[in-house]
Amino acid sequence: MVDDQQSQSDKVALRERVKELTCLYGIAQIARQPNKPLADILQSVVECLPPAWQYPEIASARLVLDGDSYKTSDFSVCRQRQSVDVFVNGILKGSIEIGYAEQRPELDEGPFLKEERSLLDEVARQIALIIEHKQAEEDKIKLYGQLRHSDRLATVGMLAAGVAHELNEPVGNILGFAQLAKKCTGIPVSAKQDIEKIEAASLDAREIIQKLLIFARQVPPEKKSVNLNEVVKNGLHFFSARCAKEGIELVRNLSPNLPEIIADSVQLNQVLVNLVVNALQSMEGKGGKITVQTKFNGQEVCLIVEDTGEGMTKEVLDKIFTPFFTTKDIGHGTGLGLPVAHGIVTGHGGVINVESKVGQGTRFEIRLPIKGRGK
Repeated sequence: MVDDQQSQSDKVALRERVKELTCLYGIAQIARQPNKPLADILQSVVECLPPAWQYPEIASARLVLDGDSYKTSDFSVCRQRQSVDVFVNGILKGSIEIGYAEQRPELDEGPFLKEERSLLDEVARQIALIIEHKQAEEDKIKLYGQLRHSDRLATVGMLAAGVAHELNEPVGNILGFAQLAKKCTGIPVSAKQDIEKIEAASLDAREIIQKLLIFARQVPPEKKSVNLNEVVKNGLHFFSARCAKEGIELVRNLSPNLPEIIADSVQLNQVLVNLVVNALQSMEGKGGKITVQTKFNGQEVCLIVEDTGEGMTKEVLDKIFTPFFTTKDIGHGTGLGLPVAHGIVTGHGGVINVESKVGQGTRFEIRLPIKGRGK
């Protein structure tokens, strides 16, 4: 009789161990699916838990992670439950719990076995490893993308510098001769108008060449102490009339007592102009509001340009700093404005961040180191 009881107990213990190992094996298989979103992986892990406990028919589980909840369909807060915290890279991120919908007899830990406590601890550890692995994968992909982008920018930069230097002299000659021809007496009115068109086109070409040289870092900045508020005031002076004409509200929100920075005021003005022009174009014919703000966060001076325009999709947002990429019609944009702005900001030791939502608008934030911290 004793032997039969022992045999039965051994069978029950063996069955429970098999269930626990099956649970861990299932989690391992789920974690090995490389293209599966993290949320789906975590949901699948939670669904593996109830069958591994002693009373699976009344068991339910829930994982709470960074405010997000993953639970079995029948989950309910139970009086009899086990829980354990989940730490990712040593930081508390949430907890995982399992409980019974009905009262069960007391065993090692409430109605739970000590092996089930060990299993839940191991599940929490596996969840942490899954998250850490996913984060490492995402960081690797992001880094690879940054490296490709940097390599592409370097290649385009060298090409742009070469093209700009080659074009600079002939464009300068065209402009010079056009200006000389315009001064000649006795030129017919129609011919003079054509010469003025040549002059305007040459000036436009020279401006594009200048942008190419700035993008390729061929024009060194002339840095000195600069007050960003003054740059904004001077830069926005020419936009007031245009905004009023197009029914766009231009809001200035400049922080008082802004610390000075070491910067090239002409280049910063170019950044501001590029951002405001982009904002205007995004609201063309629709009206809206452009807000230009400066602030100091304790270590950096910030310039924020925000609009209520059409916004950008994620696909466009990923390419806005790529040279010659533009969503404008042919002849209405070179695709150099934002890449040049990005080059100027990074050349000043700063960063430029952008947020955008389709139909809601776009927000650019530029952070520049204060005086004495610039590169």
